[in-house]
Amino acid sequence: MSSVLGVSVGAGAVRVARPYTGDSTEPTRNFAVPPAPGYGRARSGFDGPPDAFDVQAVPVGERRVDELVADAVGAVLAADSRISATAIAYRDENHARAIRAELARRQFTNYELVPDVVAALEFLEYSGELQGFGTVALYDLGASGLSVTVVDIGTRQVCFTERTSDISGDYLDALIREQQIASGRIAHPPDHTGLTALDKLCREAKEQLSGSSAVALPSTEGLVLLSQENFEALIMLAVESSARMTRDVILRSEQPVQAVALLGGCAQIPLVARVLRRWLGVPVIVPAAPETVVTRGAAMLARPVMPRPAPAPFPAAPREEIAPRPAEPAPAQLLVPGTTDGPGRRRELSFAGVAVGALVVVAAIGITLGWGTQVLSHDSQRPDAVTSSVPTSTTRPSEPATVAPSTTDATNEALAGPPQPQNTTTTTEAPTTTVGPNTITLIPGLPPVIVPTLPPLFPPAPAQGQQAR
Repeated sequence: MSSVLGVSVGAGAVRVARPYTGDSTEPTRNFAVPPAPGYGRARSGFDGPPDAFDVQAVPVGERRVDELVADAVGAVLAADSRISATAIAYRDENHARAIRAELARRQFTNYELVPDVVAALEFLEYSGELQGFGTVALYDLGASGLSVTVVDIGTRQVCFTERTSDISGDYLDALIREQQIASGRIAHPPDHTGLTALDKLCREAKEQLSGSSAVALPSTEGLVLLSQENFEALIMLAVESSARMTRDVILRSEQPVQAVALLGGCAQIPLVARVLRRWLGVPVIVPAAPETVVTRGAAMLARPVMPRPAPAPFPAAPREEIAPRPAEPAPAQLLVPGTTDGPGRRRELSFAGVAVGALVVVAAIGITLGWGTQVLSHDSQRPDAVTSSVPTSTTRPSEPATVAPSTTDATNEALAGPPQPQNTTTTTEAPTTTVGPNTITLIPGLPPVIVPTLPPLFPPAPAQGQQAR
């Protein structure tokens, strides 16, 4: 057998609920076999009276709520080793995110987070308060504000929800404080500490008026004296404003709300139930100890968190003994006869590569500037070009042969002056193929490619006769 822990988080206090201990009738949980509920139509499998819980409240004060939740959970788990499941009810995602981060920092894992609406429905269903209703509105008036939520009981789906801080328990306490100071019986506290103490006293007076017609509480600043009649007149406008908001939420939800359930500490004020019943015209449910409904519902929903199984280790393949590979001899270097391999040789190769690259760049520039056309035309008219043809008629007598100038000289002369007259031959030829030193045949059967001759980078040197002048 094991026990459970439920936690609710509010703006004014953090509450924890455990089943009573030290009694043979102590309600416990057998998670292996969920028993049939003895009250209402619960879904948690909890058995025992709905009021068989020990509920404790820890004021928030100036502390952070998430830190206080972690402290409370840690203290209870350390005091009771039988607790095997913890459920924490949260109001919204920001609440849940902060609580989850703080619990992870402290390495708490055996817990679950549940929405406060679901926890409230769990308790109200178990206690039989919602028997016979399909859609209800939850009116939760707490210390920091009012939340109105329309929810379907069967699916536990929230149809519409809205929250406001215009009316809250702190606001009602402030109304009582200002009324007491205005009456002259209470002096205005001189500092923040005195003001906080007076607010706490006014809160106690408000809670006592839920079961009595008048209350008188002494304080260092005077006597807090308040009757039920004066209190209801003081808060009537605020309560009617909350009833108007509840009616608007129900209308916007477009759901047939059959009842309204009151939650939170201010739900114990008799005026609240009367005003809501008059404004809405539906049954108003006020459970016992409405401020602890969410806490007890969270305890009913607590489940042990099953640890995730560790992944099975991947079977390692059998290791095979691999003989070390023999060291390979260093590759022999090819040396050109008459040369040496060293920095000087590498430097020469580098210079040669630079020179070739420079020639390629100059060729590209020459073609871009239009020299390529001229060079190609002059190359095609060079006297040393060889023409393969089949003559079909007589030719002129050939002139005495002369030595053809070098390629560079011929190109320079072609660029410097007008083209020289060439010997022409009047023949009828078949398609010819020009073959010269600048002609390259890449693929047999296709026309050859003529590579342009690069122009000189610098003008030719003057003749020796001109130098003498």
